[in-house]
Amino acid sequence: MAEMDTSSGGGHKKGPGVKKGKKLSTRVDLTPMVDLGFLLITFFIFTTTMSQPTAMKLFLPKDTDKPEEQNKAKESGALTIMLGARDHVYYYEGILDPAGANFKSANFKEIRNVIINKKKATDEKDFVVVIKPSEESTYKNVIDILDEMAINVVKKYALVDISPAEAQFVKLSDQSNQ
Repeated sequence: MAEMDTSSGGGHKKGPGVKKGKKLSTRVDLTPMVDLGFLLITFFIFTTTMSQPTAMKLFLPKDTDKPEEQNKAKESGALTIMLGARDHVYYYEGILDPAGANFKSANFKEIRNVIINKKKATDEKDFVVVIKPSEESTYKNVIDILDEMAINVVKKYALVDISPAEAQFVKLSDQSNQ
């Protein structure tokens, strides 16, 4: 193998009795680099904002003790949606007829058209949707109907407890849909 003479001794030749120059090893200490890396990682972790949870803003009216101080909705602009078991949706417009003549059934695909048609037929300031989940409805159903309110840009809606008469209609309709 060929070798190159890198010694700095001008005319000196290699041979016996000639001392070789000490070769220093080139060693790079990476400990400060690791420390710097961890410092940068910690800096970026503490200075970045974590992703904020996305939530829908709900503006709730103040609770009142007196019934005459409560917010009232016009019967002509009210749409009541009740959530039943197995993704069934029930609705009526205005006040529920005691015989159940205006009590109707739908699914989540059909309820969007019902909301759109009622919104078109009613003045915007009078339009209000009352959402009433039953005991058999799921959390997913409530979120789905709140999403429908956001999709259809319904500005006034309320989440209310279901009345016993409405619960009875929903229960009878759920039993007949089995």
